[in-house]
Amino acid sequence: MKYLLSRLLIYSFFICCFPVSGFSQTLFTYGDQPVSKEDFLKAYRKNNTTGKPTSKSYREYLELYIRYKLKVKAAYDLRLDTLPNQVVELQNFRNQIVDQYMNDQTSLNKLVNEAFLRSQKDIHLAYIFVSVPKNGNPADSVNAYQKIMEAYAELKLGKNFGTIAAEYSEDPFAKNTQGDIGYITVFTLPYELETLAYNTPSGKFSKPFHGKGGYFIFKNLGERKALGKIKVSQILMIFPHNATDAVKADVKKRADSIYHALLNGSDFAELAKKFSGDNLSYQNGGILGEFGIGKFEPAFENAAFALSKDGEISQPVLTSFGYHIIKRIYRKPIPVTRDKKTMDAVKQQVMSDSRIESSRQEMLQHILKVIQFKAAPIDLNHLFVYTDSSLLNKHLPVFSDVDNKTVLFSFAKKNILVKDWVDYRKGMRNFSQAVNAKSNSELLDLYKQTVSFDYYRNHLEDYNKDFAYQLNEFRDGNLLFEIMQRKVWDKASTDSVGLKNYYESHKNNYWWQPSANAIIFTCSDEHTAHLISSQLPANPLRWRRLVDSTNGLAQADSGRFEFSQLPPPESNHWQEGQFTSLAKNQADNAVTTAYIIHVFNDKMPRGFTEARGLVINDYQTYIEDEWISELKKKYPVKVNEAVFKTLPLK
Repeated sequence: MKYLLSRLLIYSFFICCFPVSGFSQTLFTYGDQPVSKEDFLKAYRKNNTTGKPTSKSYREYLELYIRYKLKVKAAYDLRLDTLPNQVVELQNFRNQIVDQYMNDQTSLNKLVNEAFLRSQKDIHLAYIFVSVPKNGNPADSVNAYQKIMEAYAELKLGKNFGTIAAEYSEDPFAKNTQGDIGYITVFTLPYELETLAYNTPSGKFSKPFHGKGGYFIFKNLGERKALGKIKVSQILMIFPHNATDAVKADVKKRADSIYHALLNGSDFAELAKKFSGDNLSYQNGGILGEFGIGKFEPAFENAAFALSKDGEISQPVLTSFGYHIIKRIYRKPIPVTRDKKTMDAVKQQVMSDSRIESSRQEMLQHILKVIQFKAAPIDLNHLFVYTDSSLLNKHLPVFSDVDNKTVLFSFAKKNILVKDWVDYRKGMRNFSQAVNAKSNSELLDLYKQTVSFDYYRNHLEDYNKDFAYQLNEFRDGNLLFEIMQRKVWDKASTDSVGLKNYYESHKNNYWWQPSANAIIFTCSDEHTAHLISSQLPANPLRWRRLVDSTNGLAQADSGRFEFSQLPPPESNHWQEGQFTSLAKNQADNAVTTAYIIHVFNDKMPRGFTEARGLVINDYQTYIEDEWISELKKKYPVKVNEAVFKTLPLK
């Protein structure tokens, strides 16, 4: 089995992409199949990552590449690509990789770079918010708009932002905070509001912005270098519900008492378990998850980030929850260089954030164009009446432009019918809450997006050459394995007559160099090796039992080995009945030694049984070469030497 796997690895290196269309230079042809210079170079560069290319290295690889192409062509001619196992494996591979290509990389990279830049600073933010009732009437929207515009007019007259926030904002905390929500950073707010904050210059306020839930005006009160992230433990002395000032003062006294106990050496975790009112953290010693700016109340965050070193403990900090005593565990600064690790981490955050929807929308517009989306000229009022009637099992109305067989919209190779849309709506019944929250037009738009993405996904190889290349690479690799198994590997290992005849014809190739019968031990450490070397000589026949007694710390293999295969290979002084010196593997500290049973100092021929593994390997090469000769006759190979001379030597 080992020689089969090694053979597979060798041939997998030759897998390359599909032919490039257009005006590519043809490097060679086999039969009527052209192979471009670009295809060859892509394969060569993929599999030759070290060393400067030379005419010789190109020539050697060209022969390997031609052989690969001929074998895969033979597999297609035998229709091996239609075998059930080939179809299933290709589909499974497609399912594994397709999601990697279902993002618009240009817009995604733009979002990642934007998030990285925003992560470098924190913004001190204040805001005014006027809500628009979710199910309100048009008058409610008008009133909200007028109110936010009045506030904006006051600000433009130079009125104090905090005063206007306290007067106009419908945030219940605005009267006490004057709209000040502290510092925010990237990923703190919904993307649209984050963008509004970062686009507002320091010391300035924004125009009214209509976002989710209502209207916003932001003021950038100031900026600072991002503080990064921190991990802390806390002891929270919580205020009871509706606590009076006297009760709060008593809580403060108890917090001060605990703080002084900590200063005198009391264990923070034990006091947290005993006194903290934070039900989520007290059991693990008050430890909170790592956090950044904008997650907790400003007073808590300011106190946490003010701690200058790990292990430092804050005085009791007042928030709306009570008094917090904070202990710093560690602090991580924001990365300032765009190295791969940093950008990959930012990318993961972007892809799990709502902002990815903007990338999806950009991609949708691209998809609609490439799949040749076309909406049919249907009266949407007719469509929605017809749909509702079908959903309610009512008599279907008769319209000239709408029935079940009417094309709703089309793609390059598929039509979507009204019946498909109605079936989709019927399937949405199980998600009544989501359906009820959207209008018919919104649901139709969602359906258009869904089926467009599905169509693009199912035909991705038509639109993305990198995906098509990877898919074709996998298919051809599987076909190569299948055809080699049938034509070479199985035949070489099962053709006993052919093997024996090949051995008889090439006996002179199979000789034992100076060798020894030996048992080679590989041990996890020197102690185990010394244990075996001290116990084995008393009874060499019990070597298997001795290895088993090490509980996996040693492995062994017995047989005849040429001197170069014995540890250490640089030695050639082997003594029967003795162990070789120890050979240590520096990578894992494993130790290898060999017990020498009998030494053969002279070169001697190998019998067929002894040479069988080598014969099989050579016989495979013989069968393969004969097969390649036949394929070259069936598909004559012609190399364009003029194009070959243009292959770059740098």
